[in-house]
Amino acid sequence: MKKIIVPTDFSECSEYALRAAADIAREKGAGIVLFHMVGVSEAVLSKDESQEYAEAMYYIKLARKKFDGFLVKDYLKGINVEKVVQNYKVFSEINQVAKEKSADLIVMGSHGTGGISGLFVGSKTEKVVRSSDVPVLVLKKPVKKFKMKKVVFACDFELESIHIYRKAMRFFDTFQSEVSLLYVNLPGEGFRDSVQFDEKVEDFLHHAEGSLKNREKVYSWNAFTKEEGIYAFAEKTGVDLIAIPTHGRKGLSHFFSGSLAEDVANHARFPVMTFKIY
Repeated sequence: MKKIIVPTDFSECSEYALRAAADIAREKGAGIVLFHMVGVSEAVLSKDESQEYAEAMYYIKLARKKFDGFLVKDYLKGINVEKVVQNYKVFSEINQVAKEKSADLIVMGSHGTGGISGLFVGSKTEKVVRSSDVPVLVLKKPVKKFKMKKVVFACDFELESIHIYRKAMRFFDTFQSEVSLLYVNLPGEGFRDSVQFDEKVEDFLHHAEGSLKNREKVYSWNAFTKEEGIYAFAEKTGVDLIAIPTHGRKGLSHFFSGSLAEDVANHARFPVMTFKIY
């Protein structure tokens, strides 16, 4: 890992992301690209190019001044931090910055409410998740010392998920993470009994790896929603991170149905990382 992108609006949430990125960067000897997007309003877009340019330059200069105070952090000492301010109008264009900088990871703070679905759906964060070709780590709360020692990766064990499964396992191997592979078994037509579940998992692993070496890492959890099952398993096993796949064209809305009644603060302590299925 060489570079980590951290989008910032200089809010408290974006500082959660910066601190987590600093922990990762220090562990891996990586640099951080702190990115601020100056969006031009629709009113400005209706003006001529010279007016748009002048206003954009004003906000860019203002953002650069804000960087000075935002980066005075003890936890950033010894880490190379590059500041980028650009006048993007579409939040998903952060993926373009990640490509230009050859970044390995995007780390974001979220103002979202609710469980995992509230963390992403209908938000700027989901726009980044949909477009990003690299993993996206999202935090809603500060983490004193971010680590990925214990991870749960939610998987449907469909053959189309093999590529993203391999990508996620390679990523977590670099951190020597202990990864649990979770299948959430829902009621209804999609419910699988023990025999059906074993057959599905073993077929997937044979195609993905040519062996069953990771079979002991696979768990099934019965729940009424995928989100509920993921959280219940995460709570029970005390993981540091929840990892989930997402389709670029659909975001995460296809992955979850319904919401949880549990306390939001209880859920918010889990950082979430997404991997896009192509």
